[in-house]
Amino acid sequence: MTTTASPPRAFTDIGTVVSLELAQRVRSTAWYVLLGVFAVLMLGITALLLPISSLRNQGGGYAFSTIVFFVLLLGTLITPALSGGSVNGDREAGTLATTQVTLVRTGALLLGKVLAAWVSSLALVVIALPFLAVAVIAGGLRIDTVLVSVLIVAIELGIVAGIGVGLSALITRTVFSVVVTYLIVAALSLGTLLVFALGGLALQTDQVVHSRSLQDTTSSDASKTPVCGPFEDTHQAVPRFDLVWWSLSANPYVVLADAVPGSFDKNGEPKDLFGGIASGARFAQIAPKPVVTYDDCSTASTNGPTPAQIMARTIPSWFAGLGLHLLLTAAILLGAWRALLTPTRKLPRGSRVA
Repeated sequence: MTTTASPPRAFTDIGTVVSLELAQRVRSTAWYVLLGVFAVLMLGITALLLPISSLRNQGGGYAFSTIVFFVLLLGTLITPALSGGSVNGDREAGTLATTQVTLVRTGALLLGKVLAAWVSSLALVVIALPFLAVAVIAGGLRIDTVLVSVLIVAIELGIVAGIGVGLSALITRTVFSVVVTYLIVAALSLGTLLVFALGGLALQTDQVVHSRSLQDTTSSDASKTPVCGPFEDTHQAVPRFDLVWWSLSANPYVVLADAVPGSFDKNGEPKDLFGGIASGARFAQIAPKPVVTYDDCSTASTNGPTPAQIMARTIPSWFAGLGLHLLLTAAILLGAWRALLTPTRKLPRGSRVA
């Protein structure tokens, strides 16, 4: 007689929590309305982007990257609402204590809720896949660009889901936990840009401008050689963005753009929005020159490095930003695990036990 090995109990408990959480969302009409609205928005964005890309002979690169960023934007706006009231919502309804007195362990309960919120947010990615496929069919995309971009979006949505569930266990009131989750998302998305901009402007340095220009050569003799004026030195204050570029590495949109393998044309210009954002963020790593020269009498090219050259001479930072996001999520979930341990020595004021 042979017996079939049963899965570890922890996985069974996590699966039970996930199924219960998803069943509640499936029974909600609002959930289907939300997905329908998202699909309509994706259809509108795709219908607008593809003709524009076709007219500019850009292929599907810019359309695909814009859709991916749009999915990340809406995902980070919707996921906090899905996860921010996961635990304290059960506490307010009096069902959390019922679950805690069962054999389901605290870790399984917490991870089950995180996975359920993550799966719910991934539904947005699934809906976006047909529209992304249309952009891929339009051409000009590498397979690694497609795979890496979708993977990074999925990971970032999982991070937001983990932060929301963790805060819902640490904060008693559902509204407050959802708001704090939104504030953290805003701090990573907009706060990092403010730190970068204000920090760079605050840390200005002096730069010498060594320049000369053509003098007025008005004459009846058309063959007269133009006369160049003398070189003059002036001083100007320039921002030191190279000292605060690291703040951009924590921005989820920069993480996405920097992680995706860049695609550039023969002139070194980006072929999608990923390369444009990534090269712009990487350019901030380059310190301003103490002396710059402008010579109107010289025929040498004064163009700066192309985006492709900037990407080649600077270092990627996406892994540092992604690691920071994971550490932040892990710290919040660790605090949530400690807060959910039973028996509880002290309950928050106004908490409902059963």
